[in-house]
Amino acid sequence: MSDKESLRARALHYHSHPTPGKIALALTTSAENADDLALAYSPGVGEPVKDIAADPEKAYEYTSKGNLVGVISNGTAILGLGNLGALASKPVMEGKALLFKRFANVDCFDIEVMTEDADEFVETVARIAVTFGGINLEDIGAPACFDIEKRLKAMLDIPVFHDDQHGTAIVTAAGLLNALSLRGTELGDAKIVCLGAGSAAIAILKLLSVLGASKENIYVLDSKGICHTDRDDLSVYKQEFAQKTNKRTLQDACQDADVFIGVSGANLMDGDSLMAMAANPVVFAMANPDPEITPEAAHAIRDDVIMATGRSDYANQVNNVLCFPFMFRGALDVRATDINEEMKMAAVRAISELAKEPVPAEVIAAYENVDHLEFGRDYIIPKPLDPRLYSRVSSAVAQAAIDSGVARLKTIPDYDK
Repeated sequence: MSDKESLRARALHYHSHPTPGKIALALTTSAENADDLALAYSPGVGEPVKDIAADPEKAYEYTSKGNLVGVISNGTAILGLGNLGALASKPVMEGKALLFKRFANVDCFDIEVMTEDADEFVETVARIAVTFGGINLEDIGAPACFDIEKRLKAMLDIPVFHDDQHGTAIVTAAGLLNALSLRGTELGDAKIVCLGAGSAAIAILKLLSVLGASKENIYVLDSKGICHTDRDDLSVYKQEFAQKTNKRTLQDACQDADVFIGVSGANLMDGDSLMAMAANPVVFAMANPDPEITPEAAHAIRDDVIMATGRSDYANQVNNVLCFPFMFRGALDVRATDINEEMKMAAVRAISELAKEPVPAEVIAAYENVDHLEFGRDYIIPKPLDPRLYSRVSSAVAQAAIDSGVARLKTIPDYDK
């Protein structure tokens, strides 16, 4: 049996045993006798109903709303598999719910919406949003995902977060800041090439710009080449990063570039382009499952590359699980009405700084074939199983929500308890 066949067999068994799926409901209170049932349902349940009707904020006191996130998709951009429909996205949404619970004890309902129409999707989510303390949008194709998130954020008084955009952007930015620090380069001075112009790419570049990157130093390429101002086929999102330039190819863009960010497809970064980059180039090749260039291939071409991918079997994995559970944990705990730029930047800094600290033995022990982790070329991003992410990122996000004025509560929980 090949490795691919083995993965398929193990994955299908995992999703079907011991019971189908990956999540289930659990009771949080007693339901053992007649009195319990009278309190849980009729007639006792009428009392919190009346209180919530009089004061909607009481829902946070008497229901699970404050720790409940809706993980919602229409299946138009499932992982790297494309538009396979709402139902096919359910294993991914259940997986997201599993990660929320495993890493940050956030409860989720996964919801798959059978429409590709943005208006219908927005209306559906808006009508059910009262159930939740936050909304995590997932696997929605560009450019509809930009419009959907923007509209829902404006309509709702709870956090709305498209993780494919912002989770990827936050972890990428954290790792990139650390990689640039190793080569002594400030973000504002870095020449950046981004291969790919979808939702993740645009979110990464927008966040890097907020953090100090210069748009004049950024070249974006889509399937037709460099996004330049003479093109008349660019979406409004690509136009924001279009350059007035005679450069047209990836190799042109990579000449003396400090950073390559790949959010495109397998094996699209060629050796000539890599050789054209500046000394100690930072290469984030994040296409999954196969990156734009593998670490083996990159290091065979030149030995000064600082490399990250989206894969767990290589050093420096850009993994959204470093971010989204704790982003929502912090936002929920202060009843934030939004996830704003200040909260995203706080998460970037918390993740970035954690990678510079000594790594506990328990983290190293959780990974096979790893006997040492220390800040450097092979460790610029924390490992997903680092338990310190829970307290560091959650508290940073919660404090940023308070400081930026989007928190209803002004006290941060003690996440180290």
